[in-house]
Amino acid sequence: MAKAKGTSQRVATVTRKTAETNIALTLAIDGRGTAQIDTGVPFFDHMLTLFAKHGLFDLTVKAKGDTDVDYHHTVEDVGIVLGDAFKQALGDKIGIKRYGFFILPMDEALARVVVDVGGRPHLVYNAEAPTMFVRDFNIILVKEFCRAFSNTLGANLHVELLYGEEPHHVAEAIFKALARALDAATQLEPRAADLLPSTKGKL
Repeated sequence: MAKAKGTSQRVATVTRKTAETNIALTLAIDGRGTAQIDTGVPFFDHMLTLFAKHGLFDLTVKAKGDTDVDYHHTVEDVGIVLGDAFKQALGDKIGIKRYGFFILPMDEALARVVVDVGGRPHLVYNAEAPTMFVRDFNIILVKEFCRAFSNTLGANLHVELLYGEEPHHVAEAIFKALARALDAATQLEPRAADLLPSTKGKL
């Protein structure tokens, strides 16, 4: 069930089942950062837990995918479902700030994420680390997650690694910065609580 933006609850539950994955996800935008994550991909679970904590989103994800083949389908499809959950929970987007950005350090890594949840999907992703694997997790999958999330939510998303070497730190900086940027973009603007943040009259 989803509540429109501006109501007391902005919550959505989304399920998606394909031949490759079976996902159930619940998101509360105005949460406290609690997370219950089980995707079958331990490093991805860690990233989603950080995402919930630093965005103050309450997030529950249960995913079963063909991880014996690859992690790609699970990571991408969770991005699709999470984007859909944000879209539903935001409702008509009345009163939201719409834009958000954050620059976040993680030891030697520094990531910048800028987002516009204005309904126009586009991804710019410049975040390649010198080493791309955390154990058996290729962090290029972070790009696939961002692309799926951006397309489904309808968000203009720019992700940039300003510098960084250790792949765990790179991925962590990106997920935390994404969380903070989304938190900023989805907050209500008290001065325009009944207004749509667009001159077009529609988002």
